[in-house]
Amino acid sequence: MGQIKYDPRELRNALGHFATGITVVTTVHEDLTYGMTANGFLSVSLDPPLVLVAADNRTQWHRKVSQSRRYGVSILSEEQGKLSDHFAGRNGQEDLEVPFMWQNGMPLLEGAIAHFVCQVVDAHPAGDHTLHIAEIEYLHCQGGAPLLFYTGTYEGLEVWETSFFW
Repeated sequence: MGQIKYDPRELRNALGHFATGITVVTTVHEDLTYGMTANGFLSVSLDPPLVLVAADNRTQWHRKVSQSRRYGVSILSEEQGKLSDHFAGRNGQEDLEVPFMWQNGMPLLEGAIAHFVCQVVDAHPAGDHTLHIAEIEYLHCQGGAPLLFYTGTYEGLEVWETSFFW
């Protein structure tokens, strides 16, 4: 298989046309909390209940979760763009008060539309990222409209409540 030559910016722009939800993933190591914004989050299996977070190998979160072997996932609501920016290290968010709540020894973000606490069962290096596969220990879903990322910007999703009558 030959190497495809491409402009990295062009690849990023093309991949940006796939709309994703936004999560903040957290871990605790030596009593310190580490978090990062991640849109590389997905369900792997329902039985056993497994999820995956893709983390850049250069991040502190990746190094710490490799040691702690546990992580929390907060799926952000459409109102939580500032928290996403904060955990992505974007300028102007350093003084933001982070509303953590704790569940099963893991920090999660208050106001998120869903939470998971997970135990890492496997990790797979994949290029400049590592895929951290974990079994779900705890989950909670309160619903609401998610924060989405599309072509480099945050977007919302209109969520309609549906009633069924029989």
